Amino acid sequence: MSSATSERLASNVSVDRASVTAGVTRDEVIARYRDVRASAWGIDVPGVTTVLPTTDKVIALTFDACGGPHGSGYDHALVAFLREHGILATLFLNSRWIDANIRVFHELTADPLFEIANHGTSHRPLSVSGRSAYGIDGTGNTAEAFDEVTGNRDKIAAFLGHPPRFFRAGTAHCDDVAARIVVDLGERVVNFDVNGDAGATFTSDQVERAVLGARPGSIVIAHMNHPSGGTAEGMAAALPRLVDVGFRFVRLSDYIR
Repeated sequence: MSSATSERLASNVSVDRASVTAGVTRDEVIARYRDVRASAWGIDVPGVTTVLPTTDKVIALTFDACGGPHGSGYDHALVAFLREHGILATLFLNSRWIDANIRVFHELTADPLFEIANHGTSHRPLSVSGRSAYGIDGTGNTAEAFDEVTGNRDKIAAFLGHPPRFFRAGTAHCDDVAARIVVDLGERVVNFDVNGDAGATFTSDQVERAVLGARPGSIVIAHMNHPSGGTAEGMAAALPRLVDVGFRFVRLSDYIR
């Protein structure tokens, strides 16, 4: 897709930024949570969904694209495998990754197999007090948490014509107050119960073993921005085996309302 075509598509579906951030304004968020302190921090805290609300034999595959100097690659082999086998997935895309892969972003948004979700603006852990994870500083207050969510939310909405429904913070860490802010903004924090590739550091064999540990209702996290990792090969080995024992793959919105 040419840059001219990309610009035309963006203008055709552009929306007023003020109208995208539904629910509360930045000032309202600051006022609402000024005196509220977080009481929980991590991947699984109150307000965060880690499994699908079902006992059906389904699995939600979610793939993060984190962006930045070391995370703006595109795992074409992984996405090609998903497409070849008609496998549904939810893609959590960071603003920096979108900017570095705008043509691919357009292709993904047009593919009915994939649901686009919000992976933040600067890939920061979502905190109201500056908590950090894996050496990455989190947002330092409610205003920064608001900006981390809405900056990328507005960008995605400008292309989709509607805001994304789901949010995952950089590193997947957040506190319980930040999770409430995400809800106020009309999104839902979704993490996982199966770590499929450990930040794209697993070998293909490790990915295969991890994904085969999924249960009915599991949400699997893996990454689509490190093509040199073992994610694509491991998924290609594991997913057909899960299908053989009766699992099917769904998008988050198929089960989370």
